[in-house]
Amino acid sequence: MPKNNKTLKTLAISIITDEAAAITNLIKSVDSGFFNCIDLILHSKGRVIVTGIGKSAIIGQKIVATFNSTGTPSSFLHAADAIHGDLGTIQKEDIVICISNSGETPEIKILVPLLKEYGSSLIAMVGNINSFLAKQANCVINTTVAKEACPHNLAPTSSTTAQLVMGDALAVCLLEARGFTSGDFARLHPGGAIGKQLYLKVSDLYSGNMAPLVKHDDTIRKVIIEISSKRLGATAVLRGNTLIGIITDGDLRRMLEKNSDITKLCATDIMSENPRTIAADTLAVNALSVMRENNITQLLVTEKNKYKGVIHLHDILREGIL
Repeated sequence: MPKNNKTLKTLAISIITDEAAAITNLIKSVDSGFFNCIDLILHSKGRVIVTGIGKSAIIGQKIVATFNSTGTPSSFLHAADAIHGDLGTIQKEDIVICISNSGETPEIKILVPLLKEYGSSLIAMVGNINSFLAKQANCVINTTVAKEACPHNLAPTSSTTAQLVMGDALAVCLLEARGFTSGDFARLHPGGAIGKQLYLKVSDLYSGNMAPLVKHDDTIRKVIIEISSKRLGATAVLRGNTLIGIITDGDLRRMLEKNSDITKLCATDIMSENPRTIAADTLAVNALSVMRENNITQLLVTEKNKYKGVIHLHDILREGIL
């Protein structure tokens, strides 16, 4: 490693270490003020409005996104925009979370008195608990850090990381307090892979496939034609209406390796008994887990213990579930 890279590696490790320490030190900030903020938000009849300036504003936008995805309706309002015509966005019932490391920026000093006059409740997420912002707030979330990770102690680094982490802590505590479930999460994320993991079922995927099946005494020729024509790499084997086995492409290859004459063989001679099955109402992500655990690429689908078809690994992967 070149000398310059060694120096940069040392610096990078130092920054990570400093920010990790800053986050650990936040534990003492989970205090009565933190829980007062949770209580204030839970009993609010309005939204949560998050505001800030500079880098804190960027962190605020991420906190808003996390709030909205975990059941706490919220909006972001840039502090500069607020004092230049957008203050009407805030309603009296809303809770305003103002994020500022110093708590003394000019925009904040203009905005806070207006909020108090309007009657909105104010939460300060602030790195200076003796600041103007902290003293004006209804309750305070303390994000004080000893120093920035920047070598010059200037660029917002540890301070913005602290704000981000405390925002996550606040959002997840609100999630828990509201009794927000995985089902609620799925309803708010219907278009993404995360949401699909929580609502997409085997029945939503396998019905588009043909249902390969052969009888227990069918010839190997019929077995090969059925697997090939249905293009799922396997077929179910039934005796009457009862599922008794599965034959896969792998079973056919092993049969050819072991037998020189296959004309006298039938389905039961090469099938695997007690095949892996999955109920149609099972979540697709759980079907994927079964496939991975057993190193297989398809499962036979059953409804009320009756064979209905096949779900293939590709059906699940096409939906972005990994």
